[in-house]
Amino acid sequence: MTPFQSLRDYEIFIYTLPLQFTSIQRSTLTVARRGRLYAELSGELTFAGGVRLTVYERLSWDTGTLTIEGYSYEAWRGSDKLYWYDSQPHPHVPILASTDPHHKHVPPDIKHNRIPAPGLTFSAPNLLFLIREVESLLPDEI
Repeated sequence: MTPFQSLRDYEIFIYTLPLQFTSIQRSTLTVARRGRLYAELSGELTFAGGVRLTVYERLSWDTGTLTIEGYSYEAWRGSDKLYWYDSQPHPHVPILASTDPHHKHVPPDIKHNRIPAPGLTFSAPNLLFLIREVESLLPDEI
């Protein structure tokens, strides 16, 4: 199955993530159609150690291919935001040009400290990359 072949395939991919990744303790991810050619993915994945990944994606398939039009992904440990990704373009920031508009906000000064995000795309699922990144933050015994 190619998750981006159709919205239905992507839904199956999303709803079976906890079966694919035993590190996921809980998922509230839902795909909601918002029109004939538009949907939103939103919710949260919970991992051990109080680590959470909040997810928002705007999806469309008006060209016949499922595409992420925009996204926001945030990693949290308890009430501390560890980092986040978003697809807001920043053409005035030369360091981000290599992956524009994909970038990651990192400490210190998390709001303004941005780095390129070569692992993200609009044309394939980003969650595999993001889950593996979160797993790298988890204790080894998990």
